[in-house]
Amino acid sequence: MLIDRIPGHRVEQHKPTPRVIVSAETWRMLTAELAAGRTTLFGLWGDAGQVHMALLEQGEIVVVTIECRDGKFPSVGQVHPPAIRLERAIKDLYGLESLDLRDRRPWLDHDRFGVKHPLGAHVEASPVSTPYQFLPSEGESLHQIAVGPVHAGIIEPGHFRFTVNGETVVRLEQRLGYVHKGIESLMAGTSIEKAARLAGRTSGDSTVAYALAFANAVEAAAEVQVPARAVFLRALMAELERLANHFGDIGAICNDASFVLMHAQTGILRERCLRAADVCFGHRLMMDRIVPGGLARDIAPEGQTHLRALIAEIRKVFPQLVELYDNTASLQDRTVSTGFVQPSLVRQYGAGGYVGRASGRAFDARHNLKYPPYDQLSLDIPVLDAGDVDARVWIRIREVDQSLSLIEQIFDRLPRGPVCIGLNPAGSREGLGVAEAFRGDVLVWVSLEGDRIERCHLRDPSWFQWPLLEAAIENNIVADFPLCNKSFNCSYSGHDL
Repeated sequence: MLIDRIPGHRVEQHKPTPRVIVSAETWRMLTAELAAGRTTLFGLWGDAGQVHMALLEQGEIVVVTIECRDGKFPSVGQVHPPAIRLERAIKDLYGLESLDLRDRRPWLDHDRFGVKHPLGAHVEASPVSTPYQFLPSEGESLHQIAVGPVHAGIIEPGHFRFTVNGETVVRLEQRLGYVHKGIESLMAGTSIEKAARLAGRTSGDSTVAYALAFANAVEAAAEVQVPARAVFLRALMAELERLANHFGDIGAICNDASFVLMHAQTGILRERCLRAADVCFGHRLMMDRIVPGGLARDIAPEGQTHLRALIAEIRKVFPQLVELYDNTASLQDRTVSTGFVQPSLVRQYGAGGYVGRASGRAFDARHNLKYPPYDQLSLDIPVLDAGDVDARVWIRIREVDQSLSLIEQIFDRLPRGPVCIGLNPAGSREGLGVAEAFRGDVLVWVSLEGDRIERCHLRDPSWFQWPLLEAAIENNIVADFPLCNKSFNCSYSGHDL
């Protein structure tokens, strides 16, 4: 087991996974294992004078911590690129500096905080803003195209700097952080109830998944057992959220390929899912319905009838749309072989969700980590290795079938009883929670002091997917970027915190 290879001081109040305080030598050894591909980086975040790293190996998660007595720690990103942006974010928020990391540019800090290192030792910021330095590009016939941060339509801000040769993209570099809202700072010192509401607003389209991961973390820290009915209904809500988002994504990808009919028809199915959620749980997005200890409310008496009718409608209509997608040559011409991501790159970055599974990484937290109630349900994980836009569409299509099956299984096994239990945490406690959102795995780590949040970190799957979009667009034409971007559909808000 991974934990057996890690020497150090084990923190006993950390649940349900182990946390070990390690030496710089051990930290470097674990970094070398990451670089060699023997473990996967699952998270990397700052704290007061510390840096924590979550490692994943064959379904086992271990959190390791290094003390930064001089404000510095050995760089992970220098030998393992997926950690680079995370270390830059740690420097921006905490002022903790990774040794030997060559990329020292800010990541989340746009000179708008008013202070430097807002979660660490506050330092007054300079009133003069420093221009962001994009990486240089040299070569004949190259020019740059700047897109964003403001985009057409209702979309969050992000800047994309293209270096192109004619119409072919030579390099894409992203600049994110425009929707940084200080959510972790807002959580510090607040009540568990208020923090749960904030967690559910980290990325609005994944509000159920974030609320579930946060609740799992708090419940693990408090060592409470959630009522069985609440556990099953939480999973039902997560699958309903997944359905709505997958329908929206499939249609939007087709729309970016100028196939509006699919966009319209999947939009109808998405709206049906949202209306069913409203009937069942009193909110279209099911926001604030999952709370630490269970659920804020039970499913409505007519909820099962509505959801069974929804499933019947999807099973009648959706196969026809899939056939239309598969048999439209002009659409296939745009999606097949476009935006290819190497399987080796996906494994290196530990990318989850449809991005990872479309390039051969068979990881799904519901299956690999087996959190309740998925340990009692039958679930097949669709995996492809084509790694293109078409493969990412097909993963979504097959996950729709899986979600329908899971909802039916939940109804067949749904127990009676209460849906919430009280929490009475005392003393210093820590917990880690995971949930599979429609984009991939969400990680939440909490440190409690009694019934107050001392520290909370939320990690969106997009942290390990955004960099892969830069690789996916290389050698494609500029006009295919919207198609590639939508096939990833990374979260700006979840990433920027």
